[in-house]
Amino acid sequence: MTNKITQEKLGWKSLPIGDVLEAGTAFEFKTGDWRSFRPVHDDEKCTNCLICWIYCPDSSILVKDGKFAGFDLDHCKGCGICASVCPPKVKAIKMVDEREFMKEGK
Repeated sequence: MTNKITQEKLGWKSLPIGDVLEAGTAFEFKTGDWRSFRPVHDDEKCTNCLICWIYCPDSSILVKDGKFAGFDLDHCKGCGICASVCPPKVKAIKMVDEREFMKEGK
């Protein structure tokens, strides 16, 4: 058995072979309150290409039956990647200052 100093030096290499570690996730934590800007979707403009879903780093684009179904605002951090990758001729997603929603009480 290795001592603590050896384990610290080896890091992950000191784990027993075949050891299974639980993957890290923020799913259980509502991280959307970090947001400064909120994505707003225009259903009429959307072509359901789902490029936004592919690029969202927080898995905050909701899809149902192969179509855009909304945003998971509990986890969306407002990075704006979804709006930036929406095709230029479509631009179905825009980023709106979160304070606008606070004024409306949403």
